[in-house]
Parts: sequence; structure tokens; C-alpha cells
Amino acid sequence: MLTVPAHLKSFAALLCCLLVLGACAPRVQGFQPGLMAANIQDDNFISEDGKLLPLRVWPAQGQPAAVLLALHGFNMYSNYFDEPATWWAGRGITTYAYDQRGFGAAPEARIWGGGAAMASDARALLALLARRHPGLPIYLLGDSMGAAVAVLAMTGPDIGNMEGTTIAGVILVAPGLWGGQSMHPILRFGLWLSAHTMPWNTATGSSLKRRASDNIAMLRALGRDRLVIRHTRIDAVYGVTRLMGRAFDAAPDLRQPTMILYGERDEIVPAAPVLQTIAKFPEPPKFALYPVGWHMLLRDLQAEVVWKDIAAWIRDPAAPLPSGAQQLSR
Repeated sequence: MLTVPAHLKSFAALLCCLLVLGACAPRVQGFQPGLMAANIQDDNFISEDGKLLPLRVWPAQGQPAAVLLALHGFNMYSNYFDEPATWWAGRGITTYAYDQRGFGAAPEARIWGGGAAMASDARALLALLARRHPGLPIYLLGDSMGAAVAVLAMTGPDIGNMEGTTIAGVILVAPGLWGGQSMHPILRFGLWLSAHTMPWNTATGSSLKRRASDNIAMLRALGRDRLVIRHTRIDAVYGVTRLMGRAFDAAPDLRQPTMILYGERDEIVPAAPVLQTIAKFPEPPKFALYPVGWHMLLRDLQAEVVWKDIAAWIRDPAAPLPSGAQQLSR
């Protein structure tokens, strides 16, 4: 009878485990950078690998003063900005927003789009908007997950692809910076294990008993919106935490004027990583802390207070904010 050495048994067991994990690898959408020139066609932003990403525009009323590209949060889509963008339009700000990869009506909804691809999309559209609106200052706003995408879009070696495009400022709303080193190792490992054993499994987050906003009517409307994702794949959750971790590490490298907005009642993104990030900036960003603000600052009951602060900062970054929510960043 043939006897198998113990070390070979261990190796075989390890190999089987690796094969199982490989078969259950998290799904990420494919990305082919440089396949074509990104462009805007009708109501779509077409990425450099040919993905049609639905695009919404809220033109400024009267003489435009600035252009804002807004990146939505996790499981949301571009229409999330309808109320603030309509308000900003009345103050001379044209807002653009698109359904990011894997969200809304974009292709392969519910499949994680990949942080590098999402950041590349933002850079490409910023360059297109700069050409479409010559002479106007261009701002990039990211909400929650969108803030993490905005950070990656404006940092790292790929920023060189935007030569000739000047971004006047970056606005990070309830920034998703809770991942990587900012997340507890046990929680991080548990999520990795789930994403590599049951990536197709879904969760709603309802068991966490956390509130995203005090605007209950708005939350109920989002719950009825068929383009808002309610059952989230575990591998998408894993993907967004990896994205947020990269953004947490990269945020201090932002070189554009930056505004950071956070609500004291935010139950989704902890305050600690946001404050740690601010402390690492070489130049203090404009930081506004809203005592009655929740995670959905742009849609809370006091949302207009935040809309006014953003419009005021775009108009004059050095001026005090109308709300008085500005905090010392050091």
C-alpha cells in the first residue's frame, strides 16, 4: 500500500483550498483602457473601453459660472443629485452626473466596476467637460463612495493623462474612506473570506440597524426606485472597501483645493478615518462639520444648508461658509 508523506498531504489540501478559492474569486468587470477615445453622445458618457454610462445634465440658468461633475455613492446612481443639482443650476452651476460602472442603468449592474476603471472614467469625463466648457472652472464632487473615486481620479501616476485639464477644486461629501488600514483587521479578513467563498451571496444591510439620513420620505422613495441596488453582492462590498482603503491612503496626495463635508450623525462612515485623513493633508482642506448632518448630507432634511456651502465655496474658496460649519483642520 502506497503511503503519502504528511507534507504532501498538507500541500494537496492547501492546493485544493486555493483551487476552491480561485473558483469563487470576486467578480470585477473587465476594463480595456485606451480602446477608443471617450466621448459624450446624447444622454450617455462613453468610456474609453466603450461602456455606455447614462449621463444626466442640469444646465445652469442664465450665465454659467462653473461646471461640477458629481460622482454618486455606493448602490446609488446619477439621479441621486437631482435636487441639489437643480438648486445649483439656479446659482449658475452646471452639474453633470453619470451612472458609474455597476450601478443604475450602467452595463452589468450589481457587478463591481473596479476602482481603477471608475477613476479612469472620472478623469476622462473631466477632460471632455473642460473642452466642452472652455474658460469655466471645473469642479469634481464625490459623495460617499464617489468621494473615494474622486480621490483616486485626482492622485497617482494616471493623473498625468489629464495634462492640459485644470481642476479648480475637489469636494468630498461624507467621504468613503473606511477601508484598508482604516478598517479593523478582523472585519477586513471576514469580508475577504466571504468575497472569496460566497461572492454571489447578497446582503441588504438592514440587520446593521443604521440610518443613512433623517429624511425618511427620501429614503422610502429610494427604496421604491428600481435603479437603486438593495440586494448587494458580497464581492461588490469587498470591492468598495478596497477602493475606500486606497483612497484613505491616497487622499493626502490631493493637490487641488479641497473641501470636505461630514455629518456628526453619520452612522455609515466612521469619523475617525475622515479626521485622520484631514490631519495628513499637507495643506489643510476646507472642512465643514454639520452637527445635525447624517451620511446623506446632500439629501438630509437640512440638505439646502450643505448645497449653499458648496455653492459659496465654488464662488469664493477663501470666504467663510454661510452655515458657519467650518472647522479648524488642524
